[in-house]
Amino acid sequence: MTNSKNSEAGILEQYRIALENVKNQSEIAAEMAELSYDANKIAEGEQLLLQTRNAYNSNKKEDDETTIASATFKQEKETLDKQYKQHRKKSKAILRKNPEALKKLEIHTRIPYGYVNWIEMIRTFYTNIDQDILQQLALLKVTAEDIDTGKLQIEKVEKARAEYIKEAGESQDATQQKDLAFSKMDDWMRDFYAIATIALEDKPQLMEVLGRKRKS
Repeated sequence: MTNSKNSEAGILEQYRIALENVKNQSEIAAEMAELSYDANKIAEGEQLLLQTRNAYNSNKKEDDETTIASATFKQEKETLDKQYKQHRKKSKAILRKNPEALKKLEIHTRIPYGYVNWIEMIRTFYTNIDQDILQQLALLKVTAEDIDTGKLQIEKVEKARAEYIKEAGESQDATQQKDLAFSKMDDWMRDFYAIATIALEDKPQLMEVLGRKRKS
C-alpha cells in the first residue's frame, strides 16, 4: 500500500502499463495464457484497476473539497475574531466601571481557546448588547449595524464549520473506500507478477515490459 497521492498515482500507472502490455506483447500474452492468465483473466484485472482508479479519483476530489471548506471556515472565523476583538476592546473601555455589564457581555474574562466556548462567548456578546449599552458604544463609533454584522458573521462561521465537518467526513469515507480498492488491486497484482515471473523465467528481460525492472 502507498501513503501519498503521488505514489498511489505511480502505482496505478505501473499497473495500467502492466495490464496493457501483457495484452499487446504477443510473446508475453502467450506465456501468461499458458498459466491461466488469458484475456478473460486480464479483463478481471482491468476491471479492478478501473474501480481502484475511480476510488482514487473520488478520494482526491473529496480531499480537495475538504481543503477548500477548511480554508473557507478559517477565513470566516478569522473575520469574526477580528470583528469581535475590536468590539470587545471598545466595550471594555466604555463599560470598565460597570462590572455587571462586563459580565453580561462576558468580557470580564479571557477569550477561550476551544471553538465551542469561543463561539458561545461571542454569541453572548452580540446577543446581550441592549439599547442602553449600544447608546454608550455609539460614543466609540459602534453602531447597531455593526452588531448585526457580528451576528451575521456568527452564522457564516457556523455554516462554514458545518460544511467543513461534512466534507472531512466524506473525505474520510472516500479514503477508506480507496484504501480497500487498493488493497484488492495490490493483492491481484501480486499474484499477477508472481505468475509472470514463472511464465517469463527463461526471458526475465520481458518483465521490464510489465513495469518490473530486473535485478542486476
